Amino acid sequence: MAALRPLRRPYADPGIAPVQRRELWAWAGFDFANSGYTTVVITAIFSAYFVGMVAGDAGWATFAWTAALSVSYVLVMAMAPLLGLYADAHACKKKLLLATTAVCSLGTAALWLCGPGDVALALLLIVITNTAFGTGENLIAAFLPELADDEGMGRLSGYGWAFGYFGAVLLLAACLWWVQGAEGRGSDTGSAVRDTMLLTGATVFLAALPTFLLLRERITAAPRAFATLWRESLQRWRGILGGASDLPQLGRFLACIVAYQAGVGTVIAVAAIYAQQALGFSTAESITLILAVNITAALGAMAFGQLQDRIGQRNALALSLVGWLVAIGLLALSEARPVVWVAANLAGICMGASQSAGRALVGYLCPPRREAEVFGLWGLAVKASMVLGPLAYGAISWAAGGRHALAMLATSGFFLVGLVLLYRVDVAQGRREALGTGPAAPR
Repeated sequence: MAALRPLRRPYADPGIAPVQRRELWAWAGFDFANSGYTTVVITAIFSAYFVGMVAGDAGWATFAWTAALSVSYVLVMAMAPLLGLYADAHACKKKLLLATTAVCSLGTAALWLCGPGDVALALLLIVITNTAFGTGENLIAAFLPELADDEGMGRLSGYGWAFGYFGAVLLLAACLWWVQGAEGRGSDTGSAVRDTMLLTGATVFLAALPTFLLLRERITAAPRAFATLWRESLQRWRGILGGASDLPQLGRFLACIVAYQAGVGTVIAVAAIYAQQALGFSTAESITLILAVNITAALGAMAFGQLQDRIGQRNALALSLVGWLVAIGLLALSEARPVVWVAANLAGICMGASQSAGRALVGYLCPPRREAEVFGLWGLAVKASMVLGPLAYGAISWAAGGRHALAMLATSGFFLVGLVLLYRVDVAQGRREALGTGPAAPR
């Protein structure tokens, strides 16, 4: 963290307290807490448990899972512009973040109630918890431009993703230990999986406490009537659909995000399902694989966090998307264990890199005092991709009679489109549009 510099930007008010290094740790530490939910519930454990145990390996189970995730992402998308404007107007990002974290934590613990046949309850809780998770993801990201200067934004974003993956590794390792020890305790795998939901729910909230205690809300409030915010949120919806209105380069990049994040979101949503249904991995084997992938993802986020501040966020992101294409191709075309491990860990590196670089580039293109609004639009783009990608995967696998390899191969198309759209983004021009002053140095 020593290389990260506190905010020193022209629009910073002299009366605003300087950023403390502990706040950088507190901000990055929220990813440590947050990633436990998505890794254990969405990616590694509960997703496969839902398909195999709750839904009894029904042909529609994978589609039902991806459809529930899609509903949650639509809810996050619908709320994002209004919530971003409200948070900026009332300087309440941290309060809203506390509320969404509490809902995610309690809802995750409630997944313990879901056994065989409890399909409706499981899907309802997934919609609730994933909506809270996605909204909180937008809110914590909105603090980024307040905490790091232009040259350090990529590194801070990278540290956040890296901490998130390390947190996921620790929690996933604890879950793996508990699941593998089920027989020795006279229990079964299904009961052990349900127990991990209690552990995950508690971990999410406890690990987020330093963020709530140490991170400060710096932007002063300028309250506006709800009706005004509602009208502006509708304008922002029209703006994002038409190219982000006054920020055309940001609009182009958000379209790029929709494309490549659809691929990332698909891998996150179906990783354990693919491992067990297509590759024949056991629950313990799939958790072990995803555990290793989280380690490589953390390394990828840290390495690319440094790299992107040197070669530019766009170049770093392009490099990661090429890596994604290679990884998906290997994974879809071979079931050999060594190839699967190589492909999965390459995907892990690219996952950390692409998510870190994308968030940092949005911060670079963000105008002063519109942080929550712009990152709300970022969240809208990400969640749109999370509707598109997993739902397409679920529909293709269902229509193809459970041929997951075909659905996975189709996923590579999202990364290819993202790579093409990325090269339509003029980052230097986008920076000028954000600041409205002078030429920007090429990134």
